[in-house]
Amino acid sequence: MKTLPDGFRHLPGYLDLPEQRALVEDIRAAVQAAPLYTPEMPRTGKPMSVRMTNCGALGWVTDRERGYRYQSTHPATGRQWPPIPHRLLTIWREVSGASVEPEACLVNFYDDTARMGLHQDRDEQELSAPVVSVSLGDTCLFRIGGTARNDPTQSFRLNSGDVVVLGGESRLAFHGVDRIYPGTSPLLKSGGRINLTLRRVTLPGSGV
Repeated sequence: MKTLPDGFRHLPGYLDLPEQRALVEDIRAAVQAAPLYTPEMPRTGKPMSVRMTNCGALGWVTDRERGYRYQSTHPATGRQWPPIPHRLLTIWREVSGASVEPEACLVNFYDDTARMGLHQDRDEQELSAPVVSVSLGDTCLFRIGGTARNDPTQSFRLNSGDVVVLGGESRLAFHGVDRIYPGTSPLLKSGGRINLTLRRVTLPGSGV
């Protein structure tokens, strides 16, 4: 395996099965308050293959008209996002090494055919805090490269209960999900994968 970007950490099996089940229940409650919806790509309006929602003071959204951004309300319901579950805040405090709390938790649901193209998480003001990602459900093939789109990439599987931390140089590394392996986890009743991505958005004291 090639050398991974500095600051990238993969923590296999960080959550045991009971912890995963409890977290799924937390996310189900959040989805009741903020339903999954299908985001659109900027300019083209092409629907993404994942369905998504958010928890926290801010949520990441995208649509044809206004593009990528954070906002405090669900684009379909107009309601405030539900709070980030305490279990996720605990994971952030255990693995992030950050002195600030996350403000957003992006919830992506992948069915058997969904994928996520190579991209950077760069819509945040605060880039010194890492991105913390939690995998639940079916295994995916995760790909990561460098900070330039044409840098070489490498791929490996993320299983249910795995946690990934993108900090330091890897905070702006290009990464994506090439495929889902159906039936690899019994965690979700109807299959699929949930990815939970914790992010700090604003700079401390910015008043945003």
